[in-house]
Amino acid sequence: MARIVTRAAALVTVALLGVALPATAATAAGAAAAAAPVPACRGGQLAAGGAERVGADAMRVTVVNEGPGRCVLQGYPTIALAGQGAPAHARPLAVVRQGPAGPVELLVGGAAQSRITFTPVLGEADGYCASGAEPFAAPSMVIGVAGSHLQLAPDDGGNFALCGTAVRATAFRPAP
Repeated sequence: MARIVTRAAALVTVALLGVALPATAATAAGAAAAAAPVPACRGGQLAAGGAERVGADAMRVTVVNEGPGRCVLQGYPTIALAGQGAPAHARPLAVVRQGPAGPVELLVGGAAQSRITFTPVLGEADGYCASGAEPFAAPSMVIGVAGSHLQLAPDDGGNFALCGTAVRATAFRPAP
């Protein structure tokens, strides 16, 4: 018992005097890695992960970190409907931001998602807009994220079809 008390007293004395005890190489490396800030995601490390239709008026777009290291993604995507194969026909859309944006740390292989909602085209084939606006449809969309532009097609093989020139988008969140 006296031996345990003496050892505990020695550790308290070392802590109070600020004397550092030797650390193992693994502990030191782990502390250095934990202290290093995670860089912002760059366009070259993100890839399009998919565009999943969520009802008649929404899409869930996913981006994936392909490396070489972990990164932090923050903010909202910019969005344009792809122009039937020609950039001159692309239709940029105004993005109304929904909810707060916070940092999303992505490990290599990790994914983040944003939900994009829009005013859908009504009716069949030659649809119409309740507002009287001209409907617009495109086979894919281009999202701007981390300084790059990623092209996504709907997972169901259909077109993106919407009324108006604005969409609503949530900030990127970790994908489940």
